[in-house]
Amino acid sequence: MTDLPVSVVIVSRGRPQSLARTLTGISQLQYWNFEVVVVADPAGITSAAALPFAEKLKLVPFDVPNISAARNLGIGHAAGDIIAFIDDDAVPEPMWLRHLVAPASQSDVAAMGGYVRGRNGISFQWKAASLDQQGLPHPLKLDTDQATVLRPSETRAIKTEGTNMAFRRDVLVDLGGFDPAFHYFLDETDLNMRLAKAGHATAIVPLAEVHHGYAENRMRTAARVPTDLYDIGASWVVFQRKHLPRQAWSAHWHALRDEQRRRMLRLLQTGQLEPRDVRHLMKRLDLGYAEGQDRKETSTNLPKHALSPFQRFPAVRRHSKMIVSGPFTAAADRNLAVDALAAGHIVTLLIISPTALFHRLSFTADGLWVQRGGLFGKVQRTDRLIGVSSKLKKAEREKRRVAAQRGFHH
Repeated sequence: MTDLPVSVVIVSRGRPQSLARTLTGISQLQYWNFEVVVVADPAGITSAAALPFAEKLKLVPFDVPNISAARNLGIGHAAGDIIAFIDDDAVPEPMWLRHLVAPASQSDVAAMGGYVRGRNGISFQWKAASLDQQGLPHPLKLDTDQATVLRPSETRAIKTEGTNMAFRRDVLVDLGGFDPAFHYFLDETDLNMRLAKAGHATAIVPLAEVHHGYAENRMRTAARVPTDLYDIGASWVVFQRKHLPRQAWSAHWHALRDEQRRRMLRLLQTGQLEPRDVRHLMKRLDLGYAEGQDRKETSTNLPKHALSPFQRFPAVRRHSKMIVSGPFTAAADRNLAVDALAAGHIVTLLIISPTALFHRLSFTADGLWVQRGGLFGKVQRTDRLIGVSSKLKKAEREKRRVAAQRGFHH
């Protein structure tokens, strides 16, 4: 394992409460040598400044809807050898950073990416993929117990997901960081393509897990229903200019547009959109693509040395603890869990009901991992529909399932 200094960069806009929860999760990270850089709008800065460890954060005000420019600002203030990125609607598992940056001990690894669990806290939203020359992802099957170092080919780059990725700082500086022409969407895809062209290797680290909530933003609702496709259209035309020959643009765009329309029609069928919404969204997509022609990619000169010195976050060595509960004792057991949290533990409250309800996991605002579900219910969605078990066996199985991520063996 490496103990390289790491800067964790979080960009936030319009989500002050969600940002506070992300930072609470980061405060439980079991890695001793990291700092935290928060690039946020005024509400986000105020939210972060109210946390008990606020003086240990690098707070960088920024109130422009451009994630690439915001990330570049974060890179400028990041003094770690490695820069890790996580979104403001995500929470890392306590062992996230330790797993994520371990492959950096190999000098040829320039980028690292982990797995992402979705809103139920169990199912995976993102695992691993390569990118073809058109910027489209193709799933990869990898060993889930260890990191895999992947090298790009002439036709494939390696994808990292924006909410769970890390890079060597010097490589980001050499490549000019993120292209501000990508205000939203395809920002990391463009970086992945440039990493591939430069011949850099990427490590995919399945045990480096982040839970991603898909909170509402200016482009979508909390239910992942799009509210605007303008920047998606604009980003695709910037991508075409940078990575595709001119003769391929038309066919590429029509295929992308058709896929977006099919997605809108699926949402129409499920009642999440109305016909006028579909017309409006497709019009915005086309407008973004048309006006994106004038959105010039820009070369960014990032500072070779950080604008401020490394500010190590006071990470506390914590032990993981699981409290097993039921519906009738959940309130009392939650109080026990809060006490254990205050005593310096990483606490998982497992509430098991005598039902076949599927399990769900969440991270609370005060810092508890809370999992609820039935004694006979599925945890992983590939489990048998009804699994007969005792409460003790169920709890032991769950502890083993997340041991490497939550630190039960450390």
